[in-house]
Amino acid sequence: MRRRDFIQGIAVSAAMWPLLLYAQPLRRVARIGFLGSASAAGSSSSVEALRTGLHDLGYVEDRNIVIDFRWAEGKYDRLSELVAELIRLNVDVIVTHGTPGTRAAKTATSTIPIVMAISGDAVATGIVTNLARPEANVTGSTFFIPQLNAKRLELLKEACPHIARVAALSNPNNPVSKPIIPAIQAAATRLKLEFDVAEAEGPGEFDSAFALMAKRRVDAVVVTEDGEFAPSFGAIATLAAAQKLASIGAREYAQAGGLIGYGGNLPSLYRRAAYFVDKILKGAKPADLPVEQPTRFELVMNLKTAKTLGLAVSPLLLARADEVIE
Repeated sequence: MRRRDFIQGIAVSAAMWPLLLYAQPLRRVARIGFLGSASAAGSSSSVEALRTGLHDLGYVEDRNIVIDFRWAEGKYDRLSELVAELIRLNVDVIVTHGTPGTRAAKTATSTIPIVMAISGDAVATGIVTNLARPEANVTGSTFFIPQLNAKRLELLKEACPHIARVAALSNPNNPVSKPIIPAIQAAATRLKLEFDVAEAEGPGEFDSAFALMAKRRVDAVVVTEDGEFAPSFGAIATLAAAQKLASIGAREYAQAGGLIGYGGNLPSLYRRAAYFVDKILKGAKPADLPVEQPTRFELVMNLKTAKTLGLAVSPLLLARADEVIE
């Protein structure tokens, strides 16, 4: 090839590059909205699990996805405002944690797909009518929180046969509390236990809630599900120990210092939420993705706390535990 022809070839190729680039289809960046009922700090491990799940499916932030976070910081009355912000951002899908956030999102939009990272009994709270076919723009993971909390009380009584009066620490503003309390009450009746409810909307009311338990001579407490309770499990466990109360809550509660923890693995559920997000971004409709329920629940026993309370835990119960903290 002559030198002149070679140079001309390079010049033509260089001139064509902008046209070739323009002709390439642009890689679309999906936008995910995340509506958190609690705080970013208290939900960091769960959010990291979601990110891991998305990464495993080929999603990289700022490359092919963007995640817009909105946190209510326990102020449930802000949820509608926050979800409106996400809608204005034209997000492709909204990921929610907890019943209050999921209900706020569903109320705000019937077109944007909603993925529940976790929600308490989505049927009982009216979020979906059917788990197999949600028949709405909502899918994801849920579990039967009323039955779970009833089981927690049974485990607490098994571990501490001496208890006679038990209370449920509950947030009255969380709609999931409505079916929980009757379920615990029924379990208490079967176990011949007196039952009380100590209400707290957040950390600012924990002291008064435990003062009420002391006044009513409560022996033990069931810590129910709430977005404001989870980040404060350590503080709740400290208050329970200070009053010599046997206590049970989610598995993370025992890891934070509570006596017993029993529940699903939240990080694994958040990681599973990425599966639903991926399906929706690839064209699936939420109504065609059955709502899932955890099939495995883990029991955690905190022997360090048991020793502080002067309790001897049954060897049979310890043998059933998935994790024992010493």
